[in-house]
Amino acid sequence: MMPRHGVSLVLGAAALLLGLVSLSTGVAPLPMGEAVAGIFEREPGPAALILRELRLPRALLALLVGATLGLSGAVLQGLMRNPLAEPGVTGISGMAALGAVLAFYFGLANVLPYAVPLGGIAGAFLGAWLLYRLGGPAGDVQTLILAGVAISSFAAAATAMALNLAPNPYAVIEIVFWLLGSVADRSLRDVALALPPIVVGVAVLATTARALDALSLGADVARSLGHDLAATRRRVIVGTALSVGAAVSVAGSIGFVGLVVPHLLRPLVGAEPGRLLLPSALGGAVLLTLADIVTRLLPPDRELKLGVMTALIGAPFFLVLALRQGRLAA
Repeated sequence: MMPRHGVSLVLGAAALLLGLVSLSTGVAPLPMGEAVAGIFEREPGPAALILRELRLPRALLALLVGATLGLSGAVLQGLMRNPLAEPGVTGISGMAALGAVLAFYFGLANVLPYAVPLGGIAGAFLGAWLLYRLGGPAGDVQTLILAGVAISSFAAAATAMALNLAPNPYAVIEIVFWLLGSVADRSLRDVALALPPIVVGVAVLATTARALDALSLGADVARSLGHDLAATRRRVIVGTALSVGAAVSVAGSIGFVGLVVPHLLRPLVGAEPGRLLLPSALGGAVLLTLADIVTRLLPPDRELKLGVMTALIGAPFFLVLALRQGRLAA
């Protein structure tokens, strides 16, 4: 087991490096030094404009969204004391997507700049609250899966109904592609809209580290150590809703990052949930940025959406993990 700070330093350096690689990767590759210099040009040429308007927002959002999903997955697993908890699996991302789709459907996105992020946050908040009420803070694997399936099914059905009733077929196509998950073709305005709620949500989630460590020893032990578990659960719900809701509203549905990253890093930093939060955030940024770079290495006319890429990675991982949990419970 490596020291936690050593793991975090390695992951932070990897995230920074991959962010620079993301700036230099595209249809017209650029040397890394030239890509960085182009961002700071006072009189930007065509290449610098492409960097500022397309590649820089894409790299920033991949890092932000990945960090949000990795951190929220680690926090939910610590709160639920369940290795299968994750925003996508538990339905929180689906509910956030539903809230954002409703903002599109009712035309609020054309009137209010913050309508889509607010819709995503409201949907994520409702999803997190339903998960807690249905699955409970210490629900077993089966209960958590059933609660997540119920929430995800409702979100998918409501989203499909909104798409089915949408009067504009072009809007339907746009929403469907958005739901597949991507950070491509985003602008610095999207970064500015998503950044404040993500930062606040991440800060709220970070305050739960000590309580999650105590909770891993049992609810009674956590209470005896002076932790207010009800307040901790409220912070988790609010922090997850703000961060995941904003991330989904700008990048669409991107699943399994919060499931895969904590499990890959847990053997390196230990089983304490608090020790896992920062590495999971950095690991999520690394994984999502790397996946986004890979999607750009494919032929331009066949570029995979980022949500499809993470699902191809995460779905088999989830299946193996569920089978392993079933064998341990038997």
